[in-house]
Amino acid sequence: QVQLVESGGGLVQAGGSLKLSCSASGRAFTTYTIGWFRQAPGRERDFVAAINWSGGNTYYADSVKGRFTISRDNAKNTVYLQMNSLKSEDTAVYYCAANTDYDPPDPRYDYDYWGQGTQVTVSS
Repeated sequence: QVQLVESGGGLVQAGGSLKLSCSASGRAFTTYTIGWFRQAPGRERDFVAAINWSGGNTYYADSVKGRFTISRDNAKNTVYLQMNSLKSEDTAVYYCAANTDYDPPDPRYDYDYWGQGTQVTVSS
């Protein structure tokens, strides 16, 4: 069992930056793949980025490649999402999630634990 708590959301102007954090409880966190997802009003939840247990493999949705960077600090049980060059279409609730597979074949799916989400609003 792992509990996830997101933080770092807020209101930012287009072109600005935010850094989200996903803090977790439980020693097993260091063996999990962690993903970030987002859901805008009236839309389905979409995959944003993921990082495997060691941080050696990272994955991104095409819409955020080159602008977002996912990283992790296992000593702090925390995963980060650095978001740069933000656009109005990045506005959404951002969720982090844990996949108990340390390096899944497709990191967009099969997440077992979810946080409550943090709101990111980008004004144009």
